[in-house]
Amino acid sequence: EKISPDDEILISPTSAETEDTALAWVPGDKISAGEVLNGIMLRSDNGGSVAIAQAIAGNIPRFAVMMNEKAKEIGCENSNFANPNGLPNPDHFSTARDMAKIAIYCMKNPEFRKIVATDEKIINWSFPAGKTQKVSNTNKLLKNYEGITGIKTGWTRAAGGCLAASAKRGNLEFVAIIMHATDENTRFDDARKLLDYAFENVTPIKKIDKKIEKSVFVRGGEKAVLHVGPKENLNFPLISGENEKNLKISWNLPNFVDSGIKIDDVIGEAILKYDGKKVASVPVVAKENISPGFGFGAFFVIFAEPIINIAQNFFSVIA
Repeated sequence: EKISPDDEILISPTSAETEDTALAWVPGDKISAGEVLNGIMLRSDNGGSVAIAQAIAGNIPRFAVMMNEKAKEIGCENSNFANPNGLPNPDHFSTARDMAKIAIYCMKNPEFRKIVATDEKIINWSFPAGKTQKVSNTNKLLKNYEGITGIKTGWTRAAGGCLAASAKRGNLEFVAIIMHATDENTRFDDARKLLDYAFENVTPIKKIDKKIEKSVFVRGGEKAVLHVGPKENLNFPLISGENEKNLKISWNLPNFVDSGIKIDDVIGEAILKYDGKKVASVPVVAKENISPGFGFGAFFVIFAEPIINIAQNFFSVIA
């Protein structure tokens, strides 16, 4: 998101000397960002991660700040990143749930998906001209698990064997996160078991349809009513033993909005609950443009707003 695959990366002494740098980088080498990213994702090249971080942010601390901002944006709640490669640091930690959120976010990027599904690749240097290195993906599931789509291995003595694995069959795709496995091979066995369980026991239920239409009143607009609806469909996964009847939808929408609305402006959200607990949500967006102006319906909105607000307050007090 922050660099073009064609941007040229200069390999610094720091990146070349980073622990567990699998590719033969040396200070002064030049290579495209796309080639470096392939080296990072296929071979867990820690020095390549440093080179990318330096190219984007200038140094590792500033890049770590960007990582943490992005993690928070994605929805991570118990993570803090201190470097771009996962090497041990007392301020560097995460959870399986947060790793799953990051993995799911990344797999929505077509270029990312292409890289993590690649089994082997020849990495080509820009300088020195003609320098190449063949790399093989460290994710052993790529060769022997049906529908495997990625994603990334990890290993340090402190963290043990780690793996974010994803697989897709038909319309179903799952992500399994393994952390602190006893050895490098156990992580693959465990991921296989989790993915097998998911494919055998999970059924997607379409609960929120983007064709659903709601409406809210508009202040000072050419139209008095704005039509809104879910931005996207939501298929919620039910595990064996769960009951679809326990899924309920609630709508978090204002009664009134100001004019100047454009298509796809976020107006509220549709919330899916299971047994009363929020399990998913989808933004609700405007289905039309409404410019400032004055129409016949504006009279109704002017008089209706205070009445509706009084009624809502009354019933909320009773509740």
